[in-house]
Amino acid sequence: MTVSAHPNSAAQRAIALAQETLEIEAAAVRGLKDRIGENFAKAVDMVLAIRGRVVVMGMGKSGHIGRKMAATFASTGTPAMFVHPAEASHGDLGMITAQDLVLAISNSGESQEMAVLLPVLKRLGAPLIAMTGHAQSTMAQHADLWLDSAVAKEACPLNLAPTASTTAQMALGDALAVALLDARGFRAEDFARSHPGGALGRKLLTHVSDVMRSGDAIPRVLPEASFSDLMREMSAKGLGAAAIVDGNDQVLGIFTDGDLRRLVEQGKDLRSSLAGDVMHRTPRTIGLGALAVEAADLMESHRITSVLVLDAQGRLCGAVSSNDLMRAKVI
Repeated sequence: MTVSAHPNSAAQRAIALAQETLEIEAAAVRGLKDRIGENFAKAVDMVLAIRGRVVVMGMGKSGHIGRKMAATFASTGTPAMFVHPAEASHGDLGMITAQDLVLAISNSGESQEMAVLLPVLKRLGAPLIAMTGHAQSTMAQHADLWLDSAVAKEACPLNLAPTASTTAQMALGDALAVALLDARGFRAEDFARSHPGGALGRKLLTHVSDVMRSGDAIPRVLPEASFSDLMREMSAKGLGAAAIVDGNDQVLGIFTDGDLRRLVEQGKDLRSSLAGDVMHRTPRTIGLGALAVEAADLMESHRITSVLVLDAQGRLCGAVSSNDLMRAKVI
């Protein structure tokens, strides 16, 4: 199907409206920057001071933003939940305690469902932060602290549908979450603990010891082993390599499929060779307590497919291959 290139075509109008929408919403977010100040810093301190959770509330589109905001807080170290204002009036208000802090979101600040809750929240004693676009609104006036989320106009051509205002709310919520994350000293490992089922969780919570081959599954021989015995050990264990160790399991070297190919290409007669004669004397190793992703990085940087795992005394205690890491979904 050919789209007309005429400047007044429906396609051109759609493109122009999309570009204008993005420009209006980008301007709305940029406009927040100059209004981040003392109140924002106080909001961070208020959240850090509470012993309970941040309870995010909002109606309509602001409610959808509030759900995302609560999820972002919770996943970055600030316990949080979303409570729907209408449901709060019919029993869910019991979820909120004086130990919590309420973050109420509304562009107008005049949400009827929120307005009926304000006196109750005051009596409860939970501090209230209002994120609104109007400082003189009912919600802002009843709040302990006001965060300005005002926008010049909505991206909607009718200036009615919440568009730029909800984008600004989300951005301001993200800014608050990031400031709290930093203030709490939240680390990547902490993030992984709240995302154990995700790719980041696997990378930051999976250790070499969780995926390595151990015991009899480790291909290893003594240096005096014959080349035939070395090959049999490699074939039986399926790692594509074998460690050469002394009687105390101290690693002396390694022999890999790649080493075998190179020796064959050189025309070496291997029949009378011993493992100690053909081994590579500086194998790549990793500690037992290392993260599996560190083993993956080691393999990638040295273009190898397996590493040997050593315990605190430097003894061979495991081996891990790129296939083992793929099965564990670390890579």
